[in-house]
Amino acid sequence: MTYDLRLIRMTDLIVQHPTNAPDDSPIVVMIMGPTAAGKTNLAIECVEQFGCELISVDSALVYREMNIGTAKPDAQELERAPHKLIDIIDPTESYSAANFREDALREIKSTLSRGKTPVLVGGTMLYFKALQEGLSELPGADEGVRAQLEADAESYGWQKMHDRLAQIDPVSAQRIHPNDPQRIQRALEVYEISGKTLTEYWQSQSAQALPYNLLKIAFFPEDRDLLKQRISQRFHQMLELGFIEEVEALRGRGDLNLDMPSMRCVGYRQAWEYLDGLSTYEEMTEKAIIATRQLAKRQLTWLRKEKNCNFYDINQAIYLKILKKLKNLL
Repeated sequence: MTYDLRLIRMTDLIVQHPTNAPDDSPIVVMIMGPTAAGKTNLAIECVEQFGCELISVDSALVYREMNIGTAKPDAQELERAPHKLIDIIDPTESYSAANFREDALREIKSTLSRGKTPVLVGGTMLYFKALQEGLSELPGADEGVRAQLEADAESYGWQKMHDRLAQIDPVSAQRIHPNDPQRIQRALEVYEISGKTLTEYWQSQSAQALPYNLLKIAFFPEDRDLLKQRISQRFHQMLELGFIEEVEALRGRGDLNLDMPSMRCVGYRQAWEYLDGLSTYEEMTEKAIIATRQLAKRQLTWLRKEKNCNFYDINQAIYLKILKKLKNLL
């Protein structure tokens, strides 16, 4: 996705203008950050102070009956600030980034039609990326084509395969290192299957770019130990609220298993295995907290790649600072 350099600082907040968004396009706010950073608190304040409407960007909150372990906003919070795209599918169903993009675009358009500002809040960074940049529908793997490419590479070497890619798709060849056989193979495979280069797919994806001005607020904690503490405290609180009983009820349905995306959500797998007798309560707790910390680390890795983003540490004073700045913008 290509952006021009039309960046505007309004009350010290960077507003990003994609090249396909006119200057007078409405603002869409994105509140991003790792798990347990306090994103929901800020989002609720946006609703109560500025009349915004919230759209969840969370791959776990889409599931019904999964409330405690996903840290879903409780009934009181949802009454204060309703969230779109929460509780929309059963745990037996799958939900993709493409599904999210379609649903989110619809909700953004609906919110703007009512004269409200959409605030997208969550930590599923793949969803944020899909929404901002679109999705290229690359062809699936073809074992026959892949086997032939591997045979060619064995005969001629990967440098020759890279040379072949340079003739077909010089842009991708410049981006892909000659010592990266997996990506060389995939680029050639896409062309052999579809007759289109990877570059053509990416250009098609860019045409799907979000046509709004984006105000991206991201929580990026300076003190990682503080985030680890918050993750641990929150999981222990989940246990006190009845998380194990929630997973027990899900297991009791009889139509769920650990291979389903819903049950692969952080915490649920560990609790399920505990109920199966595969770990002690203490081991389950430790594994779930470690898995959540690993999730937060991956989220922060994604955030580092966000362009033109307003980064803030996590504390109450920061919330007040952000809200003060937003007051003159929304």
